[in-house]
Amino acid sequence: MSILVYLENWDGKFKKSSFELVSYAKAMAEKTGGDVTVLSIGDVSETELQELSKYGASKILSAKGDIYKSLDNAVYSKTISAAAQTQDCKIIVMANNNTGKGIAPRVAVRLKAGLVSGATALPLSIEPFQVQKNVFSGKAQGVQQVNTRNKVITLAQNSFMLMENELPFAHEVFDAGIGAEELKTELMSVDKVTDKLLLSDADIVVSAGRGMKAPENWGPVEELAQVLGAATACSRPVSDEGWRGHEEHVGQTGKVIAPNLYFAFGISGAIQHLAGVSSSKVIVAINTDAEAPIFGAADYGIIGDLKEVLPKLVEAAKSFKASV
Repeated sequence: MSILVYLENWDGKFKKSSFELVSYAKAMAEKTGGDVTVLSIGDVSETELQELSKYGASKILSAKGDIYKSLDNAVYSKTISAAAQTQDCKIIVMANNNTGKGIAPRVAVRLKAGLVSGATALPLSIEPFQVQKNVFSGKAQGVQQVNTRNKVITLAQNSFMLMENELPFAHEVFDAGIGAEELKTELMSVDKVTDKLLLSDADIVVSAGRGMKAPENWGPVEELAQVLGAATACSRPVSDEGWRGHEEHVGQTGKVIAPNLYFAFGISGAIQHLAGVSSSKVIVAINTDAEAPIFGAADYGIIGDLKEVLPKLVEAAKSFKASV
């Protein structure tokens, strides 16, 4: 059973999450007995595409054209569905990010496929097809069985390790036969954030809550994030107060993230917040309240005053960085 992986690119470049998806698909293909075909949509150089073959892609399809600059989910889902059908791929894998969540259901409808959203591991079995995923906002793990012939899976971020498995580079141009008359939307303008690491891309996230007391106290948080190469985030009360922008709000009602390392400074750990960060691999909580719920979810905890702990952590991070 062959697998198709749809990969996004960012200004013509793939990110670590792209290679994670290919590694995941390759490991699954070893179970199903098929190959991995990757579909890239948009302008990506051949050199960049060649990187995908290092992680087990047998064939790389590249679809280009002005029609894709529209970022129209209907056009993208039609292209992905056409690629799956022409390559006879019964399993389609993509990221469980905003793009994947927007496209995957459309692809599933087109292919009459069952959809697993937010898978966290390889299938437990192929016949029947059963995949593990987070349920109840990450409070539990469930197993979803897909009974349809075609299957669409979105993989949660940081759920699978990178695994190099280099194969010969095989690249083909793919034309889904979609004309401009099929566009239903028009992209009027694009505003890009270029000076900050995006939360969805960050391996490390430094987050803070109302325990910081005031927006002018955020300096050490930003300094720690800068030293660690991390993204900054905040709890909902902080963004509601206007101390930080809403684009930094993480939690069930904000952005759901799954970094490798998550720092929570002065965050009590309301259930809505934990629902958005509980998939982090390691959580470090710092709070003066020893009874704060965040400690129940944390791997490491520091009970102490942020004004004392934060500068020491910044100093330690700088010292460690200088030593390596």
